[in-house]
Amino acid sequence: MTSVADQAWFKDPALQRVLTLLNEDGGEARVAGGAVRNSLIGMPVGDVDIATTLVPADVIARAGAAGVKAVPTGIDHGTVTLVVERTPFEVTTLRRDVETDGRRAQVAFGTNWQEDAERRDLTINALYATADGTVIDLVGGLADIETRTVRFIGDADQRIAEDYLRILRFFRFFAFYGGGRPDADGLRACARAKAKLASLSAERVWSETKKLLSAPDPFRALLWMRQSGVLTEILPETEKWGIDAVPALVAAETACGWAPDPLLRLAAILPPDTERLAGLAARLKLSRAEAAYLAQWAGAPEIPATLAETTFDRMLYRSGVQGIIVRLKLALASSRAKAEADPQAMAFSGLCQRLLARAERWSKPDFPLSGTDVLAAGVAAGQQVGDILRMLENEWVESNFNLDRASLLARLATLAT
Repeated sequence: MTSVADQAWFKDPALQRVLTLLNEDGGEARVAGGAVRNSLIGMPVGDVDIATTLVPADVIARAGAAGVKAVPTGIDHGTVTLVVERTPFEVTTLRRDVETDGRRAQVAFGTNWQEDAERRDLTINALYATADGTVIDLVGGLADIETRTVRFIGDADQRIAEDYLRILRFFRFFAFYGGGRPDADGLRACARAKAKLASLSAERVWSETKKLLSAPDPFRALLWMRQSGVLTEILPETEKWGIDAVPALVAAETACGWAPDPLLRLAAILPPDTERLAGLAARLKLSRAEAAYLAQWAGAPEIPATLAETTFDRMLYRSGVQGIIVRLKLALASSRAKAEADPQAMAFSGLCQRLLARAERWSKPDFPLSGTDVLAAGVAAGQQVGDILRMLENEWVESNFNLDRASLLARLATLAT
């Protein structure tokens, strides 16, 4: 018998209080999905979700009687969030799909655990743990965990037709949990339905893509997305650029202690084309910060193989730190991968490491003059004020920021006459 009863997360008093509350007086509740899956795989457990035979109104009533805060976070779909000791638990009534259109489903509440399991997407996501920790497997998820198989429940085409986002979820879960090759039936079904991804909201597509790019190593998933045509469907910009830079980037992340960064990985598979990246940001509705990240990277200069640190400081001042850091990380990853067989790549790798360290601790200096100083020198208000200020700032930068305020004011006096 498989059990999670000895797991620290399962013994949490807050969780046990919720399970006790929902399993009294004819109700039944089980931990469902990710917490059970991750516990069995040996990965960290995050949020703990609960499935119950009780309808939302009964969940809320029981919580109120027990002094537990209940928040109707998704009550139309049967979800109530119970908060115990500041820990939230999503509690969802057992459901079956009444109607689906590939983007959303109309559901009916029920008490049948088999029906609830079969409406879920992947076998490894449809495991339950009862109040005593016993794992219940109604769809073959335990065997798939053993073999690291990411597989749709039942007919893959039907599962995908219920929600086309499941195409991306298939690859995302393969990136995190899969071993070997993807399930062949699932892969073929994803390839057949890939055009349907266009019917989904941009926010859902980008959210799922970003999660996939956050996997410890997303390369194999990206490779199969490329093979099936799914990657081109959501990121056509990658079609003639490729994903070959990802393994070297993942290796550099490990060696240098960088946390997985989905935007850095996205940059690794995209051409640094400002116009195309602006189109991508608009299409996928990236946040302003995400769009700026890509724009700054694309607009940053290439890193020459020989670059003095003083010249680099001027580059940082003029181009901005963020985009250059992205350039350096990608260049470092690429050069590290070639370094063993190429002495020049080894030397460039060392340069990139030094410049990256300098960029990460660099603080932009403040230009000592302002427009007020130019006006005070007798220059009439207008375009000439800005022109003179820019000229002086450029001289200051070219001096490696060594010209002080007095020297700049003296130079200003000569320009104002």
